[in-house]
Amino acid sequence: MSAPTEPHDPFESYNRVVHNINQSFDKSIATPVAQTYQNVMPDWADKGVTNFFGNLDDVTVLANDLLQLKFDQAASDAARILFNTTAGLLGLIDVATHMDLPKHNEDFGQTLGYWGVPSGPYFVLPFFGPSSIRDTVGISADYTYFDPVIRNVEHVNARSALFVSKFVDTRADFLSASRILETAALDHYIYTREAYLQRRQYHVYDGDPPEDDFDDFDDFDDLDDFDENEENEENGK
Repeated sequence: MSAPTEPHDPFESYNRVVHNINQSFDKSIATPVAQTYQNVMPDWADKGVTNFFGNLDDVTVLANDLLQLKFDQAASDAARILFNTTAGLLGLIDVATHMDLPKHNEDFGQTLGYWGVPSGPYFVLPFFGPSSIRDTVGISADYTYFDPVIRNVEHVNARSALFVSKFVDTRADFLSASRILETAALDHYIYTREAYLQRRQYHVYDGDPPEDDFDDFDDFDDLDDFDENEENEENGK
């Protein structure tokens, strides 16, 4: 095994293999399915599906608000869930955003970072994609303890259908961002790694990370397109 080229990526040889497998799956299956979904779904229906899953995600966000002692944000997110679930017809319509209740981004990986747990090495997960040791633990905790589908939908087929639907809808929302990445990146793996690590620091520090954390990311200006795409997806646009 060759020596790692970056101290934050000691598993690069393994990560590149999994990254390539994920890319093959994405190109051969995920992207064609997402493109078909985007082509056949009316805009209003696509937006409704995105809003529905966004409302479910807000439950996980709320739990992590509380774990980070962000009580004002927790109150806002609780109100989001209430209004979107009732007036928004189980979240199909995002009425909360228009009530000045913005969508937030919190997960257990960020919660661990908030309390000082370092991210650890970069680590690529099969199908889930870019992660870190800390965020891998966070993903497991979110799905096990906070995800409303896992905790409340007992029928395996129904639960699987929801996960597949969410995956396809999310992949469709990021088709334009992936095209930007394909044209911008000379090394797809490195670009994805640095983009992921930068964005995670950004979210852990609520948009105000220490400047030193960005010294290695000066060449990644196109990430603004990814953040804008993510914001649009979270707001159901």
